[in-house]
Amino acid sequence: MRLAIALMLLPTVPLVQANASPLVQANAAPSSATAAQDAALLQFLDRAYDEQLNLSPESQTQLGLKTNYDRLDDYTDAAALRSEALAERQLTAMRARFRPEQLGDSARVSYRLFEYEVERGRQSIEFRKLRFPVSTNGSPAGEIPVLLINNHKVDTVGDANAYVARLRDTERVMREVATTMREQAAAGIVPNKVNFAPARADARAIVTGAPFDSGPDSSVWADFRKKVGALNAPAAVKTKLLADGSAALTGPFRRGYDTLFAALDAIEPQSKGNFGAWSLPNGAAYYADRLKTSTTTDLTADQIHELGLKQVAAIRQEMEAIKTEVGFTGTLEAFFDQIRTDPKFKYPNTAAGREQYLGDARAVIASVMVAAPRYFRVLPKAPLEVRAVEKWREGTASTAFYNPPSADGSRPGIYYVNLVDMNQTQKVQVAGIAAHEAAPGHHFQIARQQELTGIPKFRKFGGYGAYVEGWGLYSERLANEMGVYKDPYARFGMLSLQVWRAIRLVLDTGIHSRRWTREQAIAYFKANSSVSDKDIEREVDRYFNWPGQATSYMVGQLKITELRQRAERELGPRFDIRDFHEAILSQGALPLDVLDEQVNRYIAAQRK
Repeated sequence: MRLAIALMLLPTVPLVQANASPLVQANAAPSSATAAQDAALLQFLDRAYDEQLNLSPESQTQLGLKTNYDRLDDYTDAAALRSEALAERQLTAMRARFRPEQLGDSARVSYRLFEYEVERGRQSIEFRKLRFPVSTNGSPAGEIPVLLINNHKVDTVGDANAYVARLRDTERVMREVATTMREQAAAGIVPNKVNFAPARADARAIVTGAPFDSGPDSSVWADFRKKVGALNAPAAVKTKLLADGSAALTGPFRRGYDTLFAALDAIEPQSKGNFGAWSLPNGAAYYADRLKTSTTTDLTADQIHELGLKQVAAIRQEMEAIKTEVGFTGTLEAFFDQIRTDPKFKYPNTAAGREQYLGDARAVIASVMVAAPRYFRVLPKAPLEVRAVEKWREGTASTAFYNPPSADGSRPGIYYVNLVDMNQTQKVQVAGIAAHEAAPGHHFQIARQQELTGIPKFRKFGGYGAYVEGWGLYSERLANEMGVYKDPYARFGMLSLQVWRAIRLVLDTGIHSRRWTREQAIAYFKANSSVSDKDIEREVDRYFNWPGQATSYMVGQLKITELRQRAERELGPRFDIRDFHEAILSQGALPLDVLDEQVNRYIAAQRK
C-alpha cells in the first residue's frame, strides 16, 4: 500500500485542460441496470481500498489525509499477512456480488484488475521474507523523515502533537525492522555488502546536528521548528511543542536509530558478497514472480535477456549516427568517454551549478508545456515542481524520480533529481531525464490518472511498473518529436537514457538468473553507455537489491511503441496522436495485455 512513489515553483506555465476525446468510451450508453451495477461496483471497490488504506497511516498521509496522523505503519510480518487476508476476503465478496457480463466496459476492467491484483498478491506473499527492508534502495531511516518533512502538514497544534507522536513511534518501527533483519539473517537471508555503508551513512545523517549534538539543526528538527514557528498559537504553546519535539528526537527517535545501527553492525559480518536472487532460498521462483509483477507478462528471464541484447545493439546504431553527425571520428566507446569527461558537458560542482541544472530542467518542462496541446487532448491540472534531492538522502536516492501530487491537490507533483556530485551529472541528459520523470512523462500520466473520474481509487492511486515506466521511457522519444532536444548532443543524451534501460534488461536477468557478479555488471554497463561511473555503480547496486523492477521500463516502452505503430498502420490518415495518447492514458495504468485491448477498442471506434 505504501506509495513510491521545492526550490521554487515551476515558472508560470499553464497546465492546459483541453476537451477530452470521447472515442475510448463505451460505444453505446449503458442501460440503467448496467449503470447501477457499475456504480455499485465503484462504491464496493472504493470501500475495499479504504479498508486497505486504513492499515497504512503513512499512505493516508501521502494522499493528503490526516487520519491516524499520529501513527506510523506496522512493519511486522503479521501486518503483511493481515493485508493479504483482507484482500482475499474482499475478492470473495466481489465475486459473490457482481458478474462481469453485467458491467459496462470500464467497470469490467476494474473488476478484472482487482482480481489480477489480489491474485498477484497471493502468489507473491510467499516470498515476502526475501525482501530486505534496508538497502541502497531505501530504508525507514530515510523514508520516515521524508514523510514528516514532505507530507506531514502542521496546520494546527493537534497536527504538531501528531508529528511529535510519530517521532516517538519511530522507535517501534526501527525495533520491528531490526527484528525482521535479524530473523532474515538467522535464516541465511543477508543483504549484499554494498548496502551497509550507504544505509548506515544516510541514517547517521538524520541524527546529526541539533538537538542530537551541538551542530546546526538536523533536517527533521529544522522542519519541525519551521512548522511550529508558522503556527497561529500562543508562544507558550509553541515553546512546549518544541520542548516535546526535542525530547522525542533525543529520546525514542534516537533510540530507534541506535537499534537499527546495532542490527546493521551485527548482520554486516555475515554478508559474504554481492549476489542475485538466485542465491536466496527458492530464489529462481522468487525472481520469476518478480518478473511477472514488473512486466505484467509471462516473459522468461532468458527471453528478457535476449530482448535486452537486441535493444542495446539497435540503440548503439542510433548513437553511431549522432557520433558521425557531430564529427567525432573515434570509436563509440571513445565518444562515451568524451561525454563522461569533457568539462563542456559538466555543471560546476557548486551551489550555483546545482541551481543551473534545476533552471535548465524547468526550462525543458516549460518547452514541453508549449508543445503539449498538439500532442495531448487532456493534461493534468496538478502543478509540477522540480527539486533537488535533500542532502540527507543523496547517498541512497536514485538519480531522479517523481513523487505524485496529494489526492486533495495540496501538494504538487514533484520531480526530484539527485545532485550529490555535479562531476557525475551530464548536461546532455538533462532534457531526457526531465521528459521521463516530469513532462511529458510521469507527471502527464500519474497526476492525470489521479484526476480521472469514474474509476475506483485503487486504479487512481495504483499502477503497474511496465505501464508507468514504459510511458516514462516512451516519453523520452516523444519529447524528440515535440522538439524538446535542441541539438545532437541532447538527442544523444536521450539515447544514452534509452540504452541505459536496454542495459537493464541484460543486467537484471544477468544478475538474478545468470549469476553475474557486480564487477561483470559494471563492466557491461560502462562498455555500452556514457553514464558516469558513480551512476553506474548506484544503478547496478539498485538492480541487485530490487529483482525484476529494472525490466519494466523497456518492456513497457516497446509495447506502447508497438501499439502506436499498429494504430498508425490501421488508421492511416485517421490517426491523430492526441487521440492515441488519450487511448493510452484515459483509463490509467493497465497491465500490458489489457492495454492492448484498450488500444484495439480505440482503433475500432476510429474506423467507424
